[in-house]
Parts: sequence; C-alpha cells; structure tokens
Amino acid sequence: MGERLPIAFRCMTKVDDRIRYSMLEPTAMEVPIPGSVSNAVVPVPVVHNPRARKLRSAVWQDFTKERRADGNCVAVCNHCKKQLTATSRSGTTHLRNHLAICTTTSTRRAGKRRKLVVRRILHSKTSTDGRSGDGHTSGEDHDNKGTHFDQELSRRDLVRMIVQHGYRFSIVDDVGFQKFVKNLQPQFRMVSYDTVRADSMEIYEGQRIKLQDVLFKTPCRVSISVDMWRSNTQMDYLCLTCHYIDHANDEWKVKKKILNFVNMEAPFTADQIANLILEKLHSWGIDRKLAAVILDNCTGGEIIARELLKVLQPRRLLLNGDLFHVRSCAYILNLTIQESWEQASDISGRVRKMINYVKFERFQKFRDIAKALHMDQKLLVVDSPDNWSTSYLMFESACYYHDVLVRLAEQEGHYDAFLAANDWADVKALTEILDVVYHAMEKFPVENPTANLYFNEMCEIHVLLRTWRNSPSPVVAKVASQMLSKFEGFWDLTRPVMAFASILDPRYKMKSLEYFFRLIYADEQFTAKTMIDVIQNTFHNLYNDYKHQSSDSWKNPSVICYSRNSGSCMGSGYSNGDDSKTFSRITLSDARRGLDQYIQETSSGQSLKSDLEMYLEEAVYRQKEGNQDNFDILGWWKSFAAKYPVLSQMARDILAIPVSIIPLDSEARTLNEYLSTMDPLTVQGLVCAQDWLREDTEVAGSGDHADDNAPRGDELIVVPN
Repeated sequence: MGERLPIAFRCMTKVDDRIRYSMLEPTAMEVPIPGSVSNAVVPVPVVHNPRARKLRSAVWQDFTKERRADGNCVAVCNHCKKQLTATSRSGTTHLRNHLAICTTTSTRRAGKRRKLVVRRILHSKTSTDGRSGDGHTSGEDHDNKGTHFDQELSRRDLVRMIVQHGYRFSIVDDVGFQKFVKNLQPQFRMVSYDTVRADSMEIYEGQRIKLQDVLFKTPCRVSISVDMWRSNTQMDYLCLTCHYIDHANDEWKVKKKILNFVNMEAPFTADQIANLILEKLHSWGIDRKLAAVILDNCTGGEIIARELLKVLQPRRLLLNGDLFHVRSCAYILNLTIQESWEQASDISGRVRKMINYVKFERFQKFRDIAKALHMDQKLLVVDSPDNWSTSYLMFESACYYHDVLVRLAEQEGHYDAFLAANDWADVKALTEILDVVYHAMEKFPVENPTANLYFNEMCEIHVLLRTWRNSPSPVVAKVASQMLSKFEGFWDLTRPVMAFASILDPRYKMKSLEYFFRLIYADEQFTAKTMIDVIQNTFHNLYNDYKHQSSDSWKNPSVICYSRNSGSCMGSGYSNGDDSKTFSRITLSDARRGLDQYIQETSSGQSLKSDLEMYLEEAVYRQKEGNQDNFDILGWWKSFAAKYPVLSQMARDILAIPVSIIPLDSEARTLNEYLSTMDPLTVQGLVCAQDWLREDTEVAGSGDHADDNAPRGDELIVVPN
C-alpha cells in the first residue's frame, strides 16, 4: 500500500497540470473563425513544451496546425487553406467532416485534369491473344499500395478494341484520341500504326489456335458454307465458314465461325476453288468430320461439290455423300422466283408504266382522290426489274391503291397507261404468290438457326405452287408452273436433310412429313406413300450408320441410364404440356439404376428396343398454346441425350446444317474501302479475328442500350450473323 501512494500521487499531479493548462487557453468554437476576429496567422516563436501532445490522428496529413496572433490555435486545410479551430478540446471530427467535403469538391476539381486513375482486376490468367499473365490490378494510384500500371496489357487491350470493333489502325495517330488516352493514363506510351498491325496479327494467330483446338475437341460433325467476296479494287476472296454445335459450358448452341478469308487470283476455275477448300479443311483438321456443304454464293457450285466428293472419301460422309451438298431455303425460294418472274414481264411492265405515269404526271390528282377516299398514305413503289422483291412491293402498293387508280383511270380515260379489269385480277393473283414467298423469306433471318425451323413453310409453299398452276388465268398458271418446276428441282437436293431435321423435332417426328406429303400429292397417293417410305427408310439407314460408328452402350459415357417405360431417364423437365427446361443432373445412383434395369431386362430375356423405335413410338412433345416459336430443340436433345444416345448424335450433326441461313447478295459481299486497300493477309487476319471476338462483344453489349443497331463509325466489315 505504501508503494502505491507515490504512483497515485504522481498521476493526480499530471491530471491537475493538464486541467490548469487547458484553462489558460482561450476557448474556441468548432466552426470557421468569425470575421470579427483577425484571421491572420503570424509566425510566433515556438517554445518547446515537453508536455505537448503529438498529433497522432491521420487527419493531420491534410491540415497544418498554426497559432494565430491572438493566441488561438487553428488548423489550416492544405487543399483549400480554410481555417478551423484546433484546440485540445475541439477534437478532430470537424476536421474529418471538412476533409470529406473538400476532397469531393475542390480537391477533385483541382486534380481531375492531372490524372484519372483506372483500375481493373484481371480475373483470367489468359489474355485473348493466347498470352498468359498473372492476375493483377491494372492502373496506377500513388495513394493505394499494391496497384501498378501495365503498359503491355494496356497495349494489347487497345489493339483488341481496334480489331473487335473494326476501327482503323490509324486511330492511334489521331490527335484527339491521343489526348483522350493521355488524360486517362499519362503513363501509357501510344503505339504506332505498324505495332497495331503486328499485334492484330498476334491476336488473330492466338485466336486461330484456340478455335482449332475447339474444333479438334468437338465430338460432332461440322458443316461449311462457301461465299465469294470482292474488294473495291476487284480482288476476289473466298470466305470459308464453319457451322457446328458447341458443347461448352454444358449447353448445346449452334456456332458459326469464319475459318478463312483467302484471296483468289483471277482467273480461277471451279477445280481451283475445290482444291483451296480441301487445303483449308485439312489445315483445320476437319476434313474427316464433315456433314454438309453450302455453295449457294459460289460460282460453279455443282462442279465444286463433285470435285470435293471425288477427293473426300464417301464412306466418311453421311450416307456415302448423299447429304453432302445442300442448298439453303432462302436460296431456293429466291432463285425460284427470279428465274420464273420473266413469265410475268408483260403485266409487270404495264404496272410499272402506270405507276411511273401517276408519280410523275398525275401525283397531285392521285393524292386528292386518295384523301377523298380516306386512305392512309403509303409509298407508291416503282420496282427494279432485276429484283423480284421490289416487284412484289410495287404490286402490293398498286393493289392497295386499287380504288384510287381505278377512279383516276376513269378520269384519265384517254391515256392507255392504266390497267383493265382482267389485268387487275392477274395482278392480285400474282401479288398473292409473291406475298407468300416474301413473308416466308422474312422468317429466315434468325441468329444461328437450326435446320428444323422451316420444313413446314417449304412444304406449304410446295402445296400452294401445285394449286396455283391450275389457275384459270394463263399468266398466273404459266408463272406458277415455271416456279413449281424450278422449286422441285432445287428442293429435291435439300428435302432429305430438312425432312430428317423435322423427324428429329420432337414436336412433329413423322407427323409433319406424313401430313404434307399426302397434301402435296393429294391426287397421287401412291407417290405420297412411296416418298414417305423412302424418307423413313433412308433415315433408318442413317441411324444404323451412327449406331455402328458409336461405341457400345457400356463404353459410351452418355448412356448412363436406361428406362424403357419412363418418360425420361434423366428426370427431365421436358414433359408434354410443360415448357420447363430444368432437369436434374445424372448421379451415381442413376447409373446404378441403369445397371439394375439392364441386368433385369437382359436376364428376363426381354428384347431391347432401339432409341429410334422408342422415340417414334412415344407421343410427340406438346407445348403450351402460343409458344411454338420459342421451343429450344437443342436444349431438349441435350436433356434427353442419355435416353436417345444415337439419335442425339444425329441431332447434333443434322440440326447444325445451315439450310436456314440467308445468302448474301453480291453487293453485301463487297469489302469496304478501308479493307480493300490492305494486303490479303491483313484482310484475312482482321475479318477472322473480328468474327472470333464477336461473342465477347455481344456479351459485353448485352445490357440496355439506346440503339443497339446504330451504325458504329469505321467498322471493317460485319459479316452478318
């Protein structure tokens, strides 16, 4: 007890001294110093006080403590020079509050022109051009430790942006762009035109290696389409595109990738094109896994297909090559109309003459009559004779203004430009034909469509053509007969593939085929039955080929369980009348149940049905009303792959055949002026790399935008989806 008294006495003495010292200081308010008192801070001799407390708070890094002439202590902000009280009793809360306001206004205003810190956390260790790098933070901030600026990574990102969005290489020489980048990151050293070009080719090479690896590992067949392009300098290019079902991320999706964009030195022959295609297919390692080829936009397509079949071993192709060469639906319809419309050239010319007369000679009178009849304004179209779709628009606008034109003809009876009553009947009948084809074509622009989508539409057109050829109008009957002849000639080549795709659609199976063939050949039922049997037998032969090529069920990882009577061995959510697409994953217990079923059925002497027999015997899949267009056929086959192992392999190959794509016309297949000035190797690198990076652009741009279809400046080419 005696030893503790001196310690307690000393503590009390220190407290008493502090209280006495604080009472001698003038009292200060926790607000800025009022103007009635002098705010001048004058330097005064500082006497060292061993009892003075050190300024330990971090807030004093932004303030300087000074003593005024009147003896009061103030804290002067280092940023805005504002004076706040700084007595021992005022604390630092008001200083922090001021600092928060100061740093969000004046400090940031003063420093925003100096540097904008851009930080980015890299979550991936592999860059898009194939280079690997450690995940780190990009950008520089002297106020935050552990961050640093990466010149090489930023350079690659800049080049990737230029390639991905189709900007000019010379953008790096633009003064405005250089100033913009300098303000973003002063430490970035702008690269040259040649560096951007070299780095672009590195991105192309890195992405090419990645795509080649994907195609090598893809377990299904691939199909290709070939298009001929031309530059503004009349250089010809061959564009080779690959279509396949991607299994990445446990999803089945149709993918389309440009493999090559190669310069062809004119003059060239069909044999040379075929040899170039074979060379590129071999270099990609897909020459032994082809399903079909589309040559719609390639001169001499028939010859090229024959040359390809000579070199490719038929036994490696589907049905020994019988399904190898197909045409797209849009190409068939377009060529059918284009080559048959000349039969209607006379009536078409008279409609064109009438509309030209009205538009350029009697347009005001025409408008007055239309207004008197209370008709909504609609464009009066004059067609381009070489484009049947414009002829349809001309006929359609003429039919719309039929009453107006008839009344105008009555007032202008002395002029022979107007149509007679029987001519109007022909015009309306021809408009009906063109309307069906035109609106069928409008359905085709779907992103990466599957082959099953338009079989019903093509069959409906076939039915209508056979009906129209019996029209009482000689002109209509002549046009329809010519169209039917052309249609059936092209359709015979593609019908088997689309019929197989329709059979693989669980909503239709054989039903759609049976219904339409009996309708098409209504007066030839034997022909209808024969054609149905041919398609069905050919489909069975294709199934047997796949069955022989596939591994035995116990060696095939996709055949994990088998249920002969259940709706799905996977507990799939795809049940009749239910649009749910969720399904439980296969577990070890599922595999054991499959083994138990296999032992039970084989031990009891029961015969196993093939998955094709089970598939055709079961009822078609029925969706909810009004939801037919949203059916995910690839999702359905993915979920039922275990139940139908062989059929699911067929579905992956058949549904990816691009019979539903839209062929580009010659004007669309022309390189822009910027690409036309480049050497062929650079053109191929940019076109292919931009296509390969397209998915990243679509994912990044999947958010809300004012106008996703707005044009974007200096795009190279954008090969249509």
